[in-house]
Amino acid sequence: MATRASAVHQQGPAEWGLTGLGSFPRLRALAWHGNVLYASRGYSLLRAKITTAQPQWEHVARSNPPWWRVCTASSRLSFRLCRDGFHALAVLPNGRLVGAVPHYIVTLAPADEAFTVSHKILRGTRPLHIAATPDGHLFWGEYFNNAEREEVRIYGSSDGGRHWDVAYLFEKGAIRHVHNIVYDRWDDCLWILTGDEGAECRILRASCDFRNVEVALSGTQQTRSAALVPMADAIYFSSDTPFETNHIYRLDRRGGLSEIATLSSSSICGCAVGDAVFFSTMVEPSAANPEGKVHVYGGTPGGDWQQLLTWNKDRWPMKWFQFGNAFLPDGHNTSGVLAVSTIATQTDDLRTTVWRISIA
Repeated sequence: MATRASAVHQQGPAEWGLTGLGSFPRLRALAWHGNVLYASRGYSLLRAKITTAQPQWEHVARSNPPWWRVCTASSRLSFRLCRDGFHALAVLPNGRLVGAVPHYIVTLAPADEAFTVSHKILRGTRPLHIAATPDGHLFWGEYFNNAEREEVRIYGSSDGGRHWDVAYLFEKGAIRHVHNIVYDRWDDCLWILTGDEGAECRILRASCDFRNVEVALSGTQQTRSAALVPMADAIYFSSDTPFETNHIYRLDRRGGLSEIATLSSSSICGCAVGDAVFFSTMVEPSAANPEGKVHVYGGTPGGDWQQLLTWNKDRWPMKWFQFGNAFLPDGHNTSGVLAVSTIATQTDDLRTTVWRISIA
């Protein structure tokens, strides 16, 4: 299990308590839908209603990959090497599910037992996230190497993921790729995060029909972000750069920006649990970020930020077997519980841990 860590940026007197509710091998938490948590084990999707007891998982459906991925997904290291399994999931109000697996977007109707392919991904292997709006619209952005800085597309669907059209196009030379798209339920808009260099590092605010797209922040490695969490008072985001010290920022609803915590390394995942916000870091060593540990940080609006959980990177080479990381699920979480899925760590590799939170 993870070890506890001390406060890193004290702004208030809050005392955090985390109580473990369960630890589940080979499980990756993907998305919340109220107090129901969806997670994958390989290419099988499961869900559990989260209460004060240990979660009880039930099978939902399966995505059927090529035969060779059935083989690679059966072993822990080959699973990591081949980037197997589900990488993103969105839950629509009508119960329809839309996921990202290697090279495909897949969909599941409520009565179905297996996902069907609705889109083949031709550039890169998968988007990092899929965003859903309350009216059932879906969006994801292309994430691929793009060394030549070709045009980059955001795809949208208005029919539950059955068909996809280009909702927005970044012209050639504008960005490298899209890191994330996040729906903001307080402002009924989308936040789009792009990278990776200079003016490519943008945080954009877009109307849900993409008729209005404006740059909120851009131009530095501190606006190179992959994790953003909207809250009632402000937008919270973390930076994801190997070239500078990383931070957590608060962008208030009037556009005021403040740095509120320092991170030990790059961060690509964030989530909210009640009034608390969480960001995780990954092990991506560089001269500016030499840390060899994965951390989860937590904070509250106007309160303190602390390192809450820590894992050591395992011994397997990062180039082949992935960076050490702690994934935090997408979606709207009403459970009061934090779910964390770790990979490439000495303990809890490819494992989800679930924590009850208390703040005094």
